[in-house]
Amino acid sequence: MAQAFTPKVVTANALIEGDVIYLTEAGEWTRFLSEAVLLTDEADAQLRLLEAEQQPGAAVGPYLADAAPGATGPQPTHFREEFRRTGPSNYFHGKQVETTASHSL
Repeated sequence: MAQAFTPKVVTANALIEGDVIYLTEAGEWTRFLSEAVLLTDEADAQLRLLEAEQQPGAAVGPYLADAAPGATGPQPTHFREEFRRTGPSNYFHGKQVETTASHSL
């Protein structure tokens, strides 16, 4: 029996920087999950994924990731996507520097 479709976002890695990126409603890439389009229709999700795959100069390895609606936009439903969203864990850089700096004030 086929599983019911659950909400998704299109995610990938930025070609040059390697940062996690998400597809927006306008078909552009953002580094913020809160700005990603939450896809609730399976056919629309597949079309958005195809759209992302047609941008090899911007994104590497696009795929559909499970997400849920949240107060500030889509939220990850799996620890892997939460981990990807917050950035590398080997040392503070990128998004982690910004988060650490804002918390230490």
